[in-house]
Amino acid sequence: MRLEGKVAFISGGARGMGAEEARLFAKEGAKVAIGDVLEEEGLRVVEEISETGGQALFVLLDVTSETQWQEAVATAVRDFGKLDILVNNAGIGGSGMVEDTTVAEWDRVMGINAKGVFLGTKTAIPEMRQNGGCIINISSQLGLVGVDSSSPQYQASKGAVRIFTKATAIQYAQDGIRANSVHPGPIVTPMTEASRADRELYQMTVSRIPLGRYGQPENVAYGVLFLASDESSFMTGSELVIDGGWTAQ
Repeated sequence: MRLEGKVAFISGGARGMGAEEARLFAKEGAKVAIGDVLEEEGLRVVEEISETGGQALFVLLDVTSETQWQEAVATAVRDFGKLDILVNNAGIGGSGMVEDTTVAEWDRVMGINAKGVFLGTKTAIPEMRQNGGCIINISSQLGLVGVDSSSPQYQASKGAVRIFTKATAIQYAQDGIRANSVHPGPIVTPMTEASRADRELYQMTVSRIPLGRYGQPENVAYGVLFLASDESSFMTGSELVIDGGWTAQ
């Protein structure tokens, strides 16, 4: 198993890509802590993992709260003994033009998507410093290129995740801590449900993907698994793009 003996913490692990990552990590031998604001769905994922012989726990986590991050990581370390892997997966989307975006909307998206990654990373590093570790930050293909159909705050937040990952990688390489970002394109998750229901927007989105379809959560999860495993031990500060060819154009 590719993660045997490892302990992983996944924010936003109650559904979508995060839940798929949690299930796959557990299948590959990791003990998995899931942090999310969606308690019922998070506990359901933990139950699924337990029923298949894996080990997992759920902690209630608002990723914009430093105190909750500290409590969540402390719980994972207390129950599982250490922390090897952090996946900063939690995030929200949005739509709209710059001039129509309110300060409150900007702050909310930047708070969850960018500040949440910062706080998770800051909290995890002291636990990883002794034995090394791996941080994987979920950005987006829109952290690499712009588009007119997504909100400016979403795109800005994902661009921030990309550069923050590189800063982390450089600052903590000597501690044996690796940091890489993942850049998914459009994926079939609850977050994209509304846009997929809009036929015109769906067709426009698919037309921008050379492979001609949305990706599935497992397409991203296997990329995250690779970055979490020792197979990627010489990768840090890198960008793993899983976007069906969107950014190749």
